[in-house]
Amino acid sequence: MPNGTVSVIKIRDILLVTVPSDPDDITVSELQEQVLYAMERHSAKGLILDISTVETVDSFFARTISETVKMVALMGGLSVLSGMRACVAVTTTQLGLTFEQTLTALDVDRAMDMLSVAMDDKGDSA
Repeated sequence: MPNGTVSVIKIRDILLVTVPSDPDDITVSELQEQVLYAMERHSAKGLILDISTVETVDSFFARTISETVKMVALMGGLSVLSGMRACVAVTTTQLGLTFEQTLTALDVDRAMDMLSVAMDDKGDSA
């Protein structure tokens, strides 16, 4: 099992994942593994990836986060990327990286609100 540098917290049926400020490739891979394991273990319906402490991104980080969001969707979950700093948004755009259809929020509170509404809407259409 991973060494614990990534925090995954279950709040009702949502997972809150905090990303360390300067994640290396191993930590980013560990994050993906822990998220998918926790989704399965807890039957979570939502995921918030809090990147508010992250100051720099590279293509591996962006690709892995994007893939993780897609994998969560395949497992029936909704995801929100929260806390992206302006410098990260600028770098991400300059590198031509995208998070495609990923929902984003300025902070965790807004992300929780977005997931609550989206999960309610998803439940109404089922």
